[in-house]
Amino acid sequence: MKFQIPNWLIMLGGAGQIFTALIYPYIRHKVFDWYNDVKLLKPLNQEIAKTYGRYIQGLNFSFGLIAILQPNDLKNVTSLALALTTLIAAYWLGKVITQIAYYPMYQIPQKLIFKIGSYSMNFLFTLFATIYTCLAISNLI
Repeated sequence: MKFQIPNWLIMLGGAGQIFTALIYPYIRHKVFDWYNDVKLLKPLNQEIAKTYGRYIQGLNFSFGLIAILQPNDLKNVTSLALALTTLIAAYWLGKVITQIAYYPMYQIPQKLIFKIGSYSMNFLFTLFATIYTCLAISNLI
């Protein structure tokens, strides 16, 4: 049985991905004190860490923009749609698995806003993984 992911859900996921890209610097600075930790690295390692942070932010924003602007193309059962949705699904599935396995939530500052934020972000990551996995599967069958 063929199933269809509604465009509004794909676009909602896209908006969420753009949100994660925009909130990313705030989380690094306010929640994780990331910039002070990075200052302890050697200069080259500082630049590498910052570059990877920008890659993550750029990918989140780009995936979101694609979802908002081209939801039909993400589900049109072409080999490119399958490749792109599989790539994005793997990206978010990897994020969810990494989040669970390697990022213990007890290290989140204990302010209520940060606790709510951490659960909300984990919900969004799981939502993105689910949307794109379903899209990839629907492009496959």
